[in-house]
Amino acid sequence: MPLSVRLHSYFRSSSAWRVRIALQLKGLAHEIVPVHLAGGEQHKASFAAQNPMRQVPMLEIGDGADTFRLTQSIAILEYLEERFPDPPLLPKDLALRARARELAELVNSGIQPLQNLDLRATLTKAGVAADPIIQGYIRKGMEALERRAEETAGRFLVSDGVTFADILLVPQLYASNRFGVAVSAFPTLERVGRECEALTAFQAAHPNAQPDYDPNAGR
Repeated sequence: MPLSVRLHSYFRSSSAWRVRIALQLKGLAHEIVPVHLAGGEQHKASFAAQNPMRQVPMLEIGDGADTFRLTQSIAILEYLEERFPDPPLLPKDLALRARARELAELVNSGIQPLQNLDLRATLTKAGVAADPIIQGYIRKGMEALERRAEETAGRFLVSDGVTFADILLVPQLYASNRFGVAVSAFPTLERVGRECEALTAFQAAHPNAQPDYDPNAGR
């Protein structure tokens, strides 16, 4: 019996996008369950009961009482890497594995939380212009990521294989552009992004390819 895999996702969520890329790279058939963040669907009682943070992504594997649910994109990537090790998304070399995780965390912890929907809404409600603040944090994080990536980049951010670092990079490049931060200022990141976007797995995970894609959605 085929394994049942479902991903609760929003087409433009950076965090959900990461998991979509990993599922595609691992070749895992899965169902996308849309959660309309801008419409507040994450606050429905049925979703909040399974995911107290009321965020995407949420991965479900299995059916009925045997369903395993996991939230938080990095935890999901690690789980997928351990359960489905081929193809690997972390290098064999210990130092390079650590570097791939470091680059991923520069995005996960150092940039993405400072551009998310909740923060933008909170700043706006307080009468603060959100965009200049968010742009400043994005630039700071991207500058750090560019400098660290220069040390290990080959075809991708860490040598010549796709890793967690690239999986987090691509959605962040998209978000940077969306917030008016020119990625051309980060030549290593921009080049690697193009390499990733040429791969079928990245194309299939792109927001425009999702069942809930809305070209008219606001930023």
